[in-house]
Amino acid sequence: MGGAIGKYRLLANPPPLKGYAGWLEKNLKSYATIAVADDGPVRTVTLERPERRNAITSEMQLELLEALEDAPASGCRVLVLAGAGDSFCAGLDLSAIQAGETAATEEHRAGAERIARLFLALYQLPVPTIAAVHGPAIAGGAGLAIVCDFTLATPAAKFGFTEVRIGFVPALVSVFLALHVGHKRSLDLLLTGRIFDAEEAMELGLVNEIVAPGQLPQRVKALAETLIANSPQSLAATKRLVAGQNADWLHAAIARAVEAGTQARNTADFREGIAAFLEKRKPKWSK
Repeated sequence: MGGAIGKYRLLANPPPLKGYAGWLEKNLKSYATIAVADDGPVRTVTLERPERRNAITSEMQLELLEALEDAPASGCRVLVLAGAGDSFCAGLDLSAIQAGETAATEEHRAGAERIARLFLALYQLPVPTIAAVHGPAIAGGAGLAIVCDFTLATPAAKFGFTEVRIGFVPALVSVFLALHVGHKRSLDLLLTGRIFDAEEAMELGLVNEIVAPGQLPQRVKALAETLIANSPQSLAATKRLVAGQNADWLHAAIARAVEAGTQARNTADFREGIAAFLEKRKPKWSK
């Protein structure tokens, strides 16, 4: 059985009696922005930047991609996505984005494509995924939460697609939001950028269940056990079937979203929106 100590993941294969140091170096994986822990057939990936409300950086995107791509080979049967501290995820780290404002368009495109890869990897993972949302899940953080197969939330959870507040475009999140809610409801959430609670999120179909405070780990475990009792081949085949029904539309929509996100990063409103947010003032939009 695999185990974990802090941010270090120990793979399941036992070490040989000889050459232990080499085995340890190969099988002990360190992450800087996430923690990966295996508890039997359940793998939990925790966003580990609580001091920044688990805001997403390029490094976190790459580490999440690695953890997701490694999950099937690890033998896990269920993957749980969680956040450390008081928040699930505050979306993209705006201070890191501001530092890269002078980046070329191709660098902006690479960033948008990386986020698209992350969302698709989570959406297409062959094992069931559960988002355990105990606090705010905002912008890209809300996207991560709703891309999972199951989204469990406590009453303290808050959601919002707030990109328009900072002069950005809710590009990739809009694609996956469209899989859950209708046109008018999508526009309501995307154009107002308003924050809404777990109860409304469940009414919209973005949350499967609201869990009493303090009971989230137990409920996640119970759901995972239900899933593990089913055929892994059938689960994977069912996920492929459902994803395939939207495949042509989804890939075309993601391509458009990548382009929209790339172009948005080059606008004056985006630069002003980030500056205003970080300086805690009202933005002065271009006319």
